[in-house]
Amino acid sequence: MAFDAYDDYEQSERVQKWLRQNGLSIAVGVVIGLIAIFGYQQWRNHRVAHQTAASGIYQQLQGIVDSGNANAIDVLTQQLMKDYADTPYALFAVSDRARRQVEDKQLDKALDSLAWAEQHAPSPELKALVELRIAHVQLAKGNAQEALSALDRMPANSYAIEAQELRGDVLVKLGRQDDALKAYQAAVKAMGPQVSPDNEVQMKIDDLATAGKQGA
Repeated sequence: MAFDAYDDYEQSERVQKWLRQNGLSIAVGVVIGLIAIFGYQQWRNHRVAHQTAASGIYQQLQGIVDSGNANAIDVLTQQLMKDYADTPYALFAVSDRARRQVEDKQLDKALDSLAWAEQHAPSPELKALVELRIAHVQLAKGNAQEALSALDRMPANSYAIEAQELRGDVLVKLGRQDDALKAYQAAVKAMGPQVSPDNEVQMKIDDLATAGKQGA
């Protein structure tokens, strides 16, 4: 059996020769790796500080909402929108503003707020929640087709119970009773086997069935 055999001296010579040929590349690789690690740590620390600052402003905002100081509320909300739009706290602040606008019957302003929130939502789950709220406001305005469009933008199975019930309400408004019935049934199914038989959605199903019999 033939094979190459090297003693300790020959092995050492080969290692040293390889290091002479590749030493610079190794050094550069080590430096790049250290820079990458340091850069990532700096970025992570910045993100933590950024999120913490946004959280502090949002908590401050929550503390003055009940005071009715509209100017202070607007200033803090605008600060979150301008400097912290990439955090969930900006979305929370704008969504809270939309809720207050709905309570004040300012539905167009609420839709403007929710449009911003939809565009800047930092996660698919939060974006879907905003779209659900947009659908609610559009339906309240009597814009059933726009409400349906907002629901269609939501990922499948997102907030299934609320979304399917609202879809049923929208479809009833559009005169699509058969499709509304399917949506209500999907909402009940999403509630699980322990759902009460006299829940609100089941009542809507029963109302549709009664209306169908009367119209037959």
